[in-house]
Amino acid sequence: MRHNGRAEIHPEDLSGFDTIIDVRSPAEFALDHIPGSINCPVLDNAQRAEVGTLYKQVSPFAARRVGAALVSANISLHISAFFSEKPKPWRPLIYCWRGGQRSGAMTHVLRAVGWDAHQLPGGYKTWRSHVMRQIETLPERFTFRAVCGPTGSGKSLLLQALHQEGAQVLDLELMAAHRGSVLGDLPNQPQPAQRMFESQLCLALMRLDPSRPVFVEAESRKIGMLHIPESLMMAMRSSDCVRIQASVEARVQLLIQEYHHFLTDLDLLASTMSRLNNLHGKTKIDAWMTLARAGRFVDLVNMLLTEHYDPLYSRSSSGNYAKLLEGENLEGGDLKEADFQRMALHLLKQTLKKPKE
Repeated sequence: MRHNGRAEIHPEDLSGFDTIIDVRSPAEFALDHIPGSINCPVLDNAQRAEVGTLYKQVSPFAARRVGAALVSANISLHISAFFSEKPKPWRPLIYCWRGGQRSGAMTHVLRAVGWDAHQLPGGYKTWRSHVMRQIETLPERFTFRAVCGPTGSGKSLLLQALHQEGAQVLDLELMAAHRGSVLGDLPNQPQPAQRMFESQLCLALMRLDPSRPVFVEAESRKIGMLHIPESLMMAMRSSDCVRIQASVEARVQLLIQEYHHFLTDLDLLASTMSRLNNLHGKTKIDAWMTLARAGRFVDLVNMLLTEHYDPLYSRSSSGNYAKLLEGENLEGGDLKEADFQRMALHLLKQTLKKPKE
C-alpha cells in the first residue's frame, strides 16, 4: 500500500521511530494518545476552537488563513524548544486526528529541515482502530493464570514479585491507576480515560509472548470507573487460578499500610465511605467512621473486611472464575516482602515443570 508516494506505516511499526509526535490539541491528547508519544500541538485548545468556528460561521478559506499563521508560529516554537538539538538522522513520526493538515504541516517543515519525518496515515483514527482490533483478538492467544484472594491478601504485590523474578505480568490496576475496590482511588492520581486505558492495554498485550503464561489479578468487570474489555474478561475468567491465603490479622496490617492516605485524611475517607450507604446504610457507615475518628484503625479495617469485603468476595469470586475452587492455595504468611518472593518463586518453578500444551 502507498500513502503520499511512500509505503504506508502501520501501528505495529511504531518502534522504528525515535520520537512519536502528537500534534493534536492538549484536550485531544489528554483523552487518548499513542503511549509514549509527546504532545506538540500545532493548535492549542482555544486556537482549535477559534479555527473551527471560523470554518463553520465564515468560510473554510478564512479558517485556513488564520489557522496557517497559528500553525506556523506553533511549529516554530516546538522546533526551538524541543527539536533544535536533534541530529540529522533523527526519525520522528507525526500524527493528528486523521492524518490531515495538522500533521502534514509539521511533517513538511521537519522534512524541509532535513530530518526523516513521517506522517502516520489516517492519524489517531488509525491507531484507535488498531487498538480495538488487537484488544478483541489478542487475549485468546495467551494462557493466563489468575491470582485470586480476598481483599488485603496482596494480589498486586504478588504480581510485582512475579515481575521482578522475570515472569510475564499484566497489571491492570497499575494501568487503571486504581486498586479495584470502593476505596481504591490512588492519592493525587486520577484514572486515565477509558480510551487511554485501552491504548495502554493494547501495547501491553502486544509486548507479551504467547508461548509463556501471563499472570493477572482476578478482577471484576470494572476497575474504578474503567471497564475491562469483554474479550480479556472472558479469557481471564476461564483461566487457571491460584489463591493467596492469609489471616485476617495479616491482611488488616497490609491494608493499613496500603491505604494510609485515608487514615491521615478522614474527610476523604468519609466521602469515599459514603458510596457504601446503599449497601450498608448510613448508621453502619457512621459507626465505622466513629472508629476512624477514634484512631481505632485496626478495628475499622477488621470490620470492613468481615462485614463488607469478605462476603462480597465469597459471593462473586467462585461464580466469576470457574477454576477458582480447583486452584492451588498459596500460603501468604505475614504478607511481607519475603512471603511474596517465596510465592513468586514457587509459581515460576511450577511453570517450568509444567509441560507445554
